[in-house]
Amino acid sequence: MPIPVTQLIKDQQLEDLNPDVSSESCITTSELVRPGIQLAGYFDYFAYERILILGKVEHYYLQTLPEDLRNSRFDKIMSYPIPCMLVSRSMGLPVELLKIASEHKRKIVGSHLNTTKLISRLMNYLEFHLAETVQIHGVLMDVYGVGVAITGKSGIGKSETAIELVKKGHLLVADDTIEVKKIGHDYLVGAAPDLTKNMIEVRGIGILDVKSLYGVGAIKNQTGIDLVVHLEEWDHQKSYDRLGLDESCRKILDVDVEEVVIPVKPARNLSLMVEVAARNHRQKMMGYHAAQAFSERLTEYMKKDK
Repeated sequence: MPIPVTQLIKDQQLEDLNPDVSSESCITTSELVRPGIQLAGYFDYFAYERILILGKVEHYYLQTLPEDLRNSRFDKIMSYPIPCMLVSRSMGLPVELLKIASEHKRKIVGSHLNTTKLISRLMNYLEFHLAETVQIHGVLMDVYGVGVAITGKSGIGKSETAIELVKKGHLLVADDTIEVKKIGHDYLVGAAPDLTKNMIEVRGIGILDVKSLYGVGAIKNQTGIDLVVHLEEWDHQKSYDRLGLDESCRKILDVDVEEVVIPVKPARNLSLMVEVAARNHRQKMMGYHAAQAFSERLTEYMKKDK
């Protein structure tokens, strides 16, 4: 979703250098551009849809230009529908340049950060807020530092399992609806929608505020999604994996996430199963795969038996 420039100014605590301009521009890309080559007069392939960063080099280059040439180059840049120009190091701009920007209704903002830190901070902010997003039905927990998305049809026991996990000291991120963002090429981050943040629904009891019931230490605003635990009703006609060698994945936003299917039947401790699945996933990430180790041990035993 595009980010209004006014929201950027608020979120990043930027200084509005021409408050007389009421900008309705929005930012649609996380890429940035430093307009040094445009200040030198070359406008072919000008990526004007990006935020313009005016750093120390561009600032001092402007001062070397004759006033009429400087104004004409700046006027040409401002004639493009740029979302805004951001000036680093609190250097500001000459009054005549601010006047040109205001005439074109282009927002100029400033930051006290140096150019490198400013670009890094902005790219992280824009990558997150402009990331590809999807909503999935389920519960998202942080279990032993592993982001676990618990999925399954309504009434299977997802929320009850989440409450049990919270009681054991694990962290609730989202219940019922998980907002998933794809950061970069293959990193998924999940969070709760604002409407249901910190809330959980338990059939027969109703809506519970986990933060109020269990304290601030029982919740987490967001977490990476490392594992999907899918709960399904036990099907006696189905053959379930008993060794753990048949690994499967759930594709979310074109990213493959390891998926574990847990059959549900009376007397099964689902919260314990989720804890074990999270520990096992963490062990795999640290380089040890128990199922493969057992398979290798079995192979060696069979060789000796021969």
